[in-house]
Amino acid sequence: MPTVSTVNLTAPLLLLLLWATHPTMATNWLSLARLPRSRPVSGAAPCARLRGLTPGQVGVCRARGEVMESVRKAAEMVIEECQHQFRNRRWNCSTTSRGINVFGRVMNQGTREAAFVHALSSAAVAVAVTRACTRGELDRCGCDRKVRGVSPEGFQWSGCSDNLSYGVAFSQTFVDEPERAKGVSAGRPLMNLHNNEAGRKAILHNMQVECKCHGVSGSCELRTCWKVMPPFRRVGVVLKERFDGATEVRLTRIGSRTALLPRDPQVKPPAARDLLYLAPSPDFCHLDPDNGIPGTAGRRCNGTSRLAPDGCELVCCGPGYRAGRAEVVQRCSCKFSWCCSVRCQQCKNTVTIHTCRV
Repeated sequence: MPTVSTVNLTAPLLLLLLWATHPTMATNWLSLARLPRSRPVSGAAPCARLRGLTPGQVGVCRARGEVMESVRKAAEMVIEECQHQFRNRRWNCSTTSRGINVFGRVMNQGTREAAFVHALSSAAVAVAVTRACTRGELDRCGCDRKVRGVSPEGFQWSGCSDNLSYGVAFSQTFVDEPERAKGVSAGRPLMNLHNNEAGRKAILHNMQVECKCHGVSGSCELRTCWKVMPPFRRVGVVLKERFDGATEVRLTRIGSRTALLPRDPQVKPPAARDLLYLAPSPDFCHLDPDNGIPGTAGRRCNGTSRLAPDGCELVCCGPGYRAGRAEVVQRCSCKFSWCCSVRCQQCKNTVTIHTCRV
């Protein structure tokens, strides 16, 4: 029988052993969205029990515990925004019923879907942490006070500009950690790091300016302005466009280093804001539980459109769909009531619904 000393593994060693025997995907931290709100996500003991984190991310959790609630919020943002952007596509960001692989093993295949999720995830962490800074919820950061002086347009920089640099820096530390731990000479880590950075650039290149007028009777004699991040929905739209134009690449050795170059030599090298992928996507038509693909059977589709992404022929993988009638309740005969409400009646209408055949 083994002695106590032979089985008394230290906590860090046990954590490394568990990670080695249960390899994680870089997006497994998204499983934080599944935790009940009552469960803490910071502190030495709670951090070690967060199954979706790599050992390096557990270290970040322990060292920067106050930020982890923002990371949990970012995980929720990713799932919600992904499902909104792809609600009419074959792959609609369906989540698995349980476990830490929120979007299934398809995320581990180097596809353009994985590229999108990585970009959206890194952007979500940057946005959620930056918002927490602006709201004064974090001790180590606040508003961006570097934005000062008079702009070329003549307005005064003032107010509380979003501290995006802090949010981006934390996103690089937390989201990029699994890739840097593997080394950056293999294709998949290089792909993920590129797409992570593309997600953060989607925020940076869409920053907005908000202003307030000062003067007698709103004359705007003096205008003070500050920088704010775009709505996360805007970030999702930008990255969805990048998804549609993503570049397939292959790992190429250039001298002593490796790089990702377009598989088609006729395609120009992608920019830093573009998304990259290494492998073609599955068709997502048929049920594949092992990879977390639910298939399209029973999905609603647009029977009046043939070429649009939500058209039944595309969603259902051919003409395999059926039409049915359903009664829906909608608001109608709405009237404005002074002051200040809108009153509507409830009307029943019969509509045609198209669904993919089972």
